[in-house]
Amino acid sequence: MNKFSAFNFSTVAHLVSAPGAAQRLGELVAARYPSARRALIVTDPGVLKAGLVAAPMRSLQAAGIAVRLYSDVVADPPEPVVMDGVAVARQHRCDIIIGLGGGSSMDVAKLVAVLADGAQELADIYGVDKVTGGRLPLLQIPTTAGTGSEVTNVAIVTTGATSKMAVVAPQLYADAALLDAELTLGLPSLVTAATGIDAMVHAIEAYTSLHKKNPLSDMLARQALGLLFNNLIVACEDGANLAARQAMLLGATLAGQAFSNAPVAAVHALAYPIGGVFHVAHGLSNSLVLPHVLRFNAPLAAPMYAELADIILPHATGSNEARAEALVVAMQQIAIITGIERTLQQVGIGASDLDRLADEAMLQTRLLGNNPRLVSRDDALAIYAAAL
Repeated sequence: MNKFSAFNFSTVAHLVSAPGAAQRLGELVAARYPSARRALIVTDPGVLKAGLVAAPMRSLQAAGIAVRLYSDVVADPPEPVVMDGVAVARQHRCDIIIGLGGGSSMDVAKLVAVLADGAQELADIYGVDKVTGGRLPLLQIPTTAGTGSEVTNVAIVTTGATSKMAVVAPQLYADAALLDAELTLGLPSLVTAATGIDAMVHAIEAYTSLHKKNPLSDMLARQALGLLFNNLIVACEDGANLAARQAMLLGATLAGQAFSNAPVAAVHALAYPIGGVFHVAHGLSNSLVLPHVLRFNAPLAAPMYAELADIILPHATGSNEARAEALVVAMQQIAIITGIERTLQQVGIGASDLDRLADEAMLQTRLLGNNPRLVSRDDALAIYAAAL
């Protein structure tokens, strides 16, 4: 693109990146939101069981802030989970919402912050820019280095057995995001790998996004990919490596800032049905189709893929096409080294399921429209077949 083309860029105004920062949450909240008196922490049972809520909660209470907990978030949260969180926030008259967990917890926190005042119903805000009012103060604390939800303006809700709807609005940008790698130290290596690859997909797809790619998103995507690629294997092999964990968290956040402004495309479009229909974790769903979508896009996106290859494979040489293929192979190598599943068959998907996946993928028009190469249903079917 022309570097001087018009573009918009929005992101979270305040970032804190420091190991141990969650233990100082109370003083951070008191300084930034001096009128806050009743906080709601939105999280999930796994984060609660891992003991990650105790220190932030104590810190808030020490700062004179009463804390309520909503810990019933589940992966791919359905509408009732969102509305239960809203009910808790209203019941206790909470005046600040804190998302603590993975993407699902942070997405629910966004929606609770927006819906708590009762001015709009959840069904009324699906789509782009349908939120009309303001929201409660919102602070996000990720416990995985993957989704980037702490800095995006999107929340995904499961609305039926397998279908998902998105709320996209500037009100969903948090006031602040707090990146504390100590919260990720207990993350299993396979989860670390899948969420890390998800974050790399965010960076790659933002860098090649068809309509909204811009100099700021490019800069963030490149920085993110370097941080993630150079630290993922270390974080998987030595989960207690705090420096690698902090680099992963920062990389995921930078990738989130990139794709929130230059949206993701066909990798996500084809991954969503894998998650929705077969309940495969989002990061792994992305990883399963990633190399095959990259190869499909290469005839049009090879120059951009080559630029990304130069970041993670500085010694790679040859044509744009050769370096683009080197990027694909590097992504596949990460899956091999970390031991995550690499084929659809390994997650229980057979040849007879591919037609349904292709049909579902073609419904993801918001995402497919961002892809550098037009994807037909036959193309989607061929990509799934290659991933089988």
